[in-house]
Amino acid sequence: MTHNITWLDWLVIALYCLGLLGMAAALARGQHNREDYYVGGRNLGPWPVGLSIMATQCSTNSILGAPAFVAFAAGGGMVWLQYELAVPLAMIALMLFAMPLFRHRQLVSVYGYLEQRYDLPTRLTLSGLFLFVRAFATAVTVYSIALVIELITGLGFVASVLLLGAFTVVYDVLGGIRGVIYSDVLQLLILVVMLALVLAFLLDAGGGITTLWQSFAPERKNALDFAHHGLGDGQTFAFWPMLFGGLFLYVSYYGCDQSQVQRQLSTRNIDATNNALLINGLLRFPLVLLYCMVGAGIAVYSAQHPDFVAALPVNNDRPEYNLAVPLYMINALPTGLVGLSLVALFAAAMSSLDSVINSLSATTMEDFVLRFSSRTLSPQQELLYSRCITIIWGSITIGMAFFVADIAPTVLEAINKIGSLANGPILAVFVLGMTTHRVRGAHVVAGLFSGIIANAGCWLFLPEVSWLWWNVSGFAVAVLTALLIATLSPRKPSTSTPITTAFAEAKQLLQKQSDINWYWRSALLVVWFTVLLGGLAMLG
Repeated sequence: MTHNITWLDWLVIALYCLGLLGMAAALARGQHNREDYYVGGRNLGPWPVGLSIMATQCSTNSILGAPAFVAFAAGGGMVWLQYELAVPLAMIALMLFAMPLFRHRQLVSVYGYLEQRYDLPTRLTLSGLFLFVRAFATAVTVYSIALVIELITGLGFVASVLLLGAFTVVYDVLGGIRGVIYSDVLQLLILVVMLALVLAFLLDAGGGITTLWQSFAPERKNALDFAHHGLGDGQTFAFWPMLFGGLFLYVSYYGCDQSQVQRQLSTRNIDATNNALLINGLLRFPLVLLYCMVGAGIAVYSAQHPDFVAALPVNNDRPEYNLAVPLYMINALPTGLVGLSLVALFAAAMSSLDSVINSLSATTMEDFVLRFSSRTLSPQQELLYSRCITIIWGSITIGMAFFVADIAPTVLEAINKIGSLANGPILAVFVLGMTTHRVRGAHVVAGLFSGIIANAGCWLFLPEVSWLWWNVSGFAVAVLTALLIATLSPRKPSTSTPITTAFAEAKQLLQKQSDINWYWRSALLVVWFTVLLGGLAMLG
């Protein structure tokens, strides 16, 4: 599969990398303390933040895996788009309740809210869980993307890891969250342009949009699966688990995960934060539709050119379908654009890695270093520590990538399942903190681990149940466990900051701090959800 990349292709890649480093170096001059480094001085606009949120979700695994699912997976096809229906609804919950509360508290680490509401052990438990899961997942991501780079360019595995990982760490260390966000915007634009270009080439090869769609397998056109429920029928990607499981997953990911919330805390005010979420809620579906249509084009092209699939590398006696998109890129695109296509693949990887590394650093600095520091650090010392911690986490994740080879194939298949083990229980910890007074830190920690254990039991003993339901079941088990323990425990005086319910407090904050009626704008997302649902119903 290795392509004979020309000097012009390498020049395009080199210019892109140098441009990112130059931008990061320029941004570094405006950093004076850790808040500049981690939340951009809290004065970023909604568009860069909203596009950055989208870029992080559009990882290399997405732009390779989703087209492969549409084109080749058993039971696959356009049903993947069902997953995106939950995004607008999740954005409503975050805009109206979570983000007004978090922004009001001037957080850098989202887990700081848990200490204010519960206690320090709860904060450290959730923060430590984030560090462990994200660092491991990032190492696996570096490993998998390095394999793609190695196959496409012919570089060795070590060189591929260093090319991707070390470069990302360097501009992350220099640019901080501003570097992450602005590079994400650039990377997203390059990715969209290249995917649109690839789709144009596929449409041309397939005889146009009408002919291509007619040639696409009928069973793969159906985008809604109401016939199954995923509760024991072995149908993972049915409508109901993708809608409800996806809703809990996205609320947890966008509202309780440091790698996402950190961006939302970087805006100038609550209106900018909510507008960033609104942008994501409206534009994410068209982006996913774009790479799903690329998958449809790849399916038709493969049917018309049987030698295309035969050219794919073989893994466990099966073609590696995830490499179909890059294989098409390097064979169909002219010199120069091949280099830009590689930049697009690098960009998708970097947009995921840079934010995770920065958020690992922010969580470590806020929840551990500053929390337990025996002396007060100057702003310059805080900035130096922040950059050093970023280097350490970048080195750890790159180093771990060399040691996951034996288990990576299994983990890569299960990476979404691993996230779904904890998403629901983590969300339960935050929701209980926002909506109850009685529940204490020890109660929600017990609920957290009960939910994770219950989901692990589903994984081991109920394989026919869709893993998307774990986001719901883990939440329910965690909530019920925490409430039960709280009910059976003797009442103690609260040591946390007095709170109202999330609904009342968030409503007050929106009234005082916002110039926009977010209830009306939330209605826009409900309308968008309805439009998307109707559109998918007609797609087949």
